[in-house]
Amino acid sequence: MKDVSAESMKRWPPKKTWMCLSAILVAVICLWSFDGNARPRSFVPDPITGYAIGGHDPVSYFVDGYPRKGSREYTYKWGDTEWVFVNKGNMEAFKLHPNAYAPMFAACGGYGLSEGFATAGNPFIYAIVEGRLMFFYSVVNRFLFIVNGTQRLNEARSHAETVGCLPE
Repeated sequence: MKDVSAESMKRWPPKKTWMCLSAILVAVICLWSFDGNARPRSFVPDPITGYAIGGHDPVSYFVDGYPRKGSREYTYKWGDTEWVFVNKGNMEAFKLHPNAYAPMFAACGGYGLSEGFATAGNPFIYAIVEGRLMFFYSVVNRFLFIVNGTQRLNEARSHAETVGCLPE
């Protein structure tokens, strides 16, 4: 075993020891306060269009059966996000019942949420679940969710607040 001599101690001065310990302490505090599942609790606007759900009309999923791009002529601000609509009728319907038309779980992917983590929902991969619009990350995720829909929906609801995928 090697003896630790006074000479070897000089190579690592006390000032360096305190600096290293301070850096480690700061790193531990930062990691401890970081929430890995942190996600905004409102609808996140698309970074390109600036609109909710990528600029698609949420009412069109119910009326037309597929997503349609909204028009800048028909916009409405709800949930700290700008929503666009195909026509005035869709916009008025959304104004009356926004929670009925807005995607469940702030557009998080339903299957990922049922597993306990947040994934971005794709506005082109969706299902109407219990009369509500739900997005999924992938076609496989949608299939896995629908196969056991009731259980998956209950699990998604139980994880929604923890993960930060609200409003429902």
